[in-house]
Amino acid sequence: MGKSKRNSPKPDSNRAERLAQRRAAQEQASAVVTRPFEGLAAECDLVALREFVPSATATLKLAPGVAAEREVILATVLPGAVAALVRAGDEPVAFVGTQTQHQSDDPAAGIAAAILWTQGAEPGDSLPKPSIEGGARLADVIDPGADLELTVHNDFDWWVPEGVTPDPQVAATIEQAKQAIMPSARLNLGGDGVGAAWWVDAGEKAHVRWVRPENEDDLMLALARVHARGGLHMGEGSRFAGSFRTHGLLVPVFDLDPERHPTEWEAPAREFGARLAEALADTSPMTGEERRSRDGLRARQVTLR
Repeated sequence: MGKSKRNSPKPDSNRAERLAQRRAAQEQASAVVTRPFEGLAAECDLVALREFVPSATATLKLAPGVAAEREVILATVLPGAVAALVRAGDEPVAFVGTQTQHQSDDPAAGIAAAILWTQGAEPGDSLPKPSIEGGARLADVIDPGADLELTVHNDFDWWVPEGVTPDPQVAATIEQAKQAIMPSARLNLGGDGVGAAWWVDAGEKAHVRWVRPENEDDLMLALARVHARGGLHMGEGSRFAGSFRTHGLLVPVFDLDPERHPTEWEAPAREFGARLAEALADTSPMTGEERRSRDGLRARQVTLR
C-alpha cells in the first residue's frame, strides 16, 4: 500500500505557500555572510566605516595580482550613496563607498566588485550597485595584511576636487550633509591597541564605540569578568552603555563626558584595554558574580543588520 498523502500540502494551499516562504527565508539566511571582513587586518575599521563613521577616507593598498590603472580611495559615503565613482580630472581618481544605497548580503564582496569596476570605468562614471555574483573576494583584491591609513573628516568637502567650485546644487548637498554630521575621531591606542575605538560627539553625550576582533562569547565573558571586578569603564566621566553586534563582531559602547577632547580618552582607553586583555587571558571557572554580570550584559545587547 502506498504512503498516505493526507499530510502533504496541496500545491495551491496556504500551508504550501507558508512552507515555501519558510524555505526561501532559510535559504536567504544561510546566504548571508556573518563575518564578511574576517581575515583582513583592517576588519575592525572596515566594520566601523560601514556602520557608523560619518566621513572618512583611506587610500587602499591593492593586492599584487590586481592590475591597478588608478589608485582607489575607500570612503564612508559617496554622493548619492553610490557604490563607486571615478572622478574626472587630469588624473582621474577612483572612490569606493562602504555605506551605500543598495546593500548586499556580502558587503566585502560588494566592495571588491566596486574596486575592480573602477579600474575599467570611464572618468565621470558611477556605479549604483555592484554585481557580486561569482565575483572576487575582498582579500584577493586588497592587501589583506594592510591596515587603513585613515583621514577623518568633519565635512564632505572632499567630494569635490581641491580648487574646484561646485555648482549650486552640489554645494547645497554638501552643506546639507555637513549639517547632519557628528564630529568623530579614531582613538590612538598605540601599538598594543586591539580593534578600532571610535569617539563621536553626539551632542549631550559623547561615545566610544570599540569594534573588537575577538570571538563574541570570549569577549562577553571577559567583559563580565571586568564588570564583576568594577573595571567596566574608561575612567571618570564615563560609563558602560551596552554593546551591539554587527558583521560578526561585538562592539562595546561607552558614554563619555562630551566636554573632554577625544585625545583625553586615549590613556583611559588603553588602561581599560589592558584590563580586558587580562580578563581574556583568564581561563579560571566563572564565579557566580561573573555569571550574573554576563547575563546582565547580554540583556543590554542589540544586533545591527
